[in-house]
Amino acid sequence: MSAARVSIVTLGVDDLARAQKFYEAMGWKDHSDPKESVRFLQGNNIVLGLYGREDLAKDANAEPGKAGFSGVTLAVNLESEETVDVFYQRAIDAGAHPQKPPEKAFWGGYSGYFRDLDGHYWEIAYNPYFALDESGNLNLGA
Repeated sequence: MSAARVSIVTLGVDDLARAQKFYEAMGWKDHSDPKESVRFLQGNNIVLGLYGREDLAKDANAEPGKAGFSGVTLAVNLESEETVDVFYQRAIDAGAHPQKPPEKAFWGGYSGYFRDLDGHYWEIAYNPYFALDESGNLNLGA
């Protein structure tokens, strides 16, 4: 049996076109049929799904709610403190809301947080204890 993995993260968004433009500005590549009501953006070894918030709640048989801190954050791990700063600024320039500017972290790394256009929390981090392979994939070891 292969190791557990997350292959798609789907975010409920208020404006599909606006969210797509935001994530494309940060390097995600669209691979969707423009007629669909969901967008699939390719990242490095993961796909980001964007789906209307109410439609996603209906699909999951859940009540739609507003975004906010729900106890879940999404994270992008990068190869250096400098790349964290660049990525964080790219997100802010694309319209993200700064939550916590990148800084040295108590656990020995470097990280910051922003909220995307729909209020989802993203951590941008450099963790010297987590090695990225030559393709940029995070590998915690065997």
